[in-house]
Amino acid sequence: MNIKDLRYFLAVAELQHFGRAAEQCCVSQPTLSGQIKKLEAELDVTLLERTNRRVMLTEIGEQVAVSARRILREVDTIQDAARSSHDPLSGKFRLGAFPTLSTYIFPSLVPKVKQSLPDLRLILVEEKTAVLIEKLRHGELDAALLALPVRDDFLVSQALFDDEFLLAVPPEHELASQKSIDQSVLKNHRLLLLEEGHCLRDQALEVCQLNGIAEEQDFRATGLETLRQMVKAGSGITFMPRIAVQAEEANIRYVPFTHPAPVRTIGLVWRKTTARQPVIDKLVEQLGG
Repeated sequence: MNIKDLRYFLAVAELQHFGRAAEQCCVSQPTLSGQIKKLEAELDVTLLERTNRRVMLTEIGEQVAVSARRILREVDTIQDAARSSHDPLSGKFRLGAFPTLSTYIFPSLVPKVKQSLPDLRLILVEEKTAVLIEKLRHGELDAALLALPVRDDFLVSQALFDDEFLLAVPPEHELASQKSIDQSVLKNHRLLLLEEGHCLRDQALEVCQLNGIAEEQDFRATGLETLRQMVKAGSGITFMPRIAVQAEEANIRYVPFTHPAPVRTIGLVWRKTTARQPVIDKLVEQLGG
């Protein structure tokens, strides 16, 4: 068994087509097919169910694919570590962020990184917080932008900035004319919130619970932009992080809270055992500046 055969096998498993897999691997189809048959013979199992129209993984093929992905991730990690030992600011760097942050921070971050770290290949991953933490723990990410605190003995974090919450209301709403409002005022209102799994929902619920604010039960958005459009349509009010506030928006008004305003602290999180500390230090400098 060799690494190249595992890459061939995974290409077919993911594309479900020998021809496209061969093209992706830059080899001829007979070469790729022959190497996979060799792998099956070596393992004495059938990994792929072949038909005239498609290719499917067998049950044992599914199990081998899971292990193969893990092995190839480790191989990539070894290769990246070797490259970065010669130039610690080069190679691939996998950075994650949760959806209610990534949309607004990635576009400005990428050009900064390209300018300051021209030899670094930044791979961006958008996932919910729980998924990002698992990917960090399993070495699938090098670092992630998360709302702090993150309580995990395997991880370390650096606070970058506070992202204040504003109240988003339609222009005709009774609170739209206020220059600022106290959180307690919201006891008489229901808030539109995101669905389960979003850390922004958890942060908003914490504010609601502290102040006796109710949630609108009949609607839960899948994303922040859906919430924004619901407010514009006059369907309710919600919390909006300042980083997501767009200038000169029609049909929506953002009202700040009086001190102390609710905030979320955004930080960079990474493994204590990371070999990419020089890159992380540069990112902290870029993001915290």
